[in-house]
Amino acid sequence: MVDLGFGRRELSYMARIDCRIAGVGGYLPERVVTNAELEAKVDTNDAWIRSRTGIAQRHIGADDEATSDIAAAAAKRALAAAGLVAEDIDLIVVATVTPDRTFPSVAVHVQRKIGAPPGMAFDVSAACGGFVYALNIVTAMMTTGQTTRALVIGAEKLSCFLDWTDRGTCVLFGDGGGAIVVEAKHAPDDAPRTGVLGVFSSADGRLTELLYADGGPSTTNTVGLVRMNGREVFRNAVEEISNSVITVARQADIRIEDIDWFVPHQANIRIIESCAKRLNLNMDRVIVTIDRHANTSAASIPLALDDAIRAGTIRKGDLVAFAALGGGLAWGSALVRF
Repeated sequence: MVDLGFGRRELSYMARIDCRIAGVGGYLPERVVTNAELEAKVDTNDAWIRSRTGIAQRHIGADDEATSDIAAAAAKRALAAAGLVAEDIDLIVVATVTPDRTFPSVAVHVQRKIGAPPGMAFDVSAACGGFVYALNIVTAMMTTGQTTRALVIGAEKLSCFLDWTDRGTCVLFGDGGGAIVVEAKHAPDDAPRTGVLGVFSSADGRLTELLYADGGPSTTNTVGLVRMNGREVFRNAVEEISNSVITVARQADIRIEDIDWFVPHQANIRIIESCAKRLNLNMDRVIVTIDRHANTSAASIPLALDDAIRAGTIRKGDLVAFAALGGGLAWGSALVRF
């Protein structure tokens, strides 16, 4: 490791670099909205929502709570879990589709709010697939020596652009944020690999009309509202999430049956169960938080991961697969040895 001055370090390109998850943190807004509460707003009921989605409640951010507040809270908890402080971070990447402002990025607001020093900070927009995309980018930057310690954050305040008269979408989503600290560590070539073993991302722009927001600065001068073709999103999600896990396992030369835990995007319990079935994974090896969190888009995987780690479910040495699909359509997966 070469000292570049100003507290920055460069990793040798000749050594093997493992991108290890050093800490995980999550944050959910205080307000909880149950299915029963939604019955007063839209033509729905608790039994309908539970049977079709698996959702019982969701967290909704306060009026004065921005996405960067949610992201910063998760980031602070991830740093604490890693035994680090903000000054140790040289890269912040936030996956989100609900930025505080059109620009600058949520990441620079987080940088300021947690007291991180000057360094690279930017957002990734891949909807529900954003966290995996962000992890892919950070892993690539880390293995080429551009960063030594990064915050990867998924954070959303989806309640701000839901159509609360559309029961096909408004019952599905919630607000929240999750964060991980990723560290670059030298490792002997003959040592067992730890950290991120493989990451895969893809998208198909031909499918944009299946899940999108019907507004934007350059088209309508509005934020827009979430629109979704639920049937087609379901079909594509099951296929692409399952295939992406198979792809990343092959990249890492890992058998699916050797995966200890599957942490999928928390979109719909039926999607999760169908993916597990296609991968031949028992549901007792699948982390499920959708009943309590609903769909928090880019935040859902790190939130579910934080939940499982705090519960003692996922432990050191476990092999964990992440996978998600969202608007774009954009999807991907990652395989991590904790």
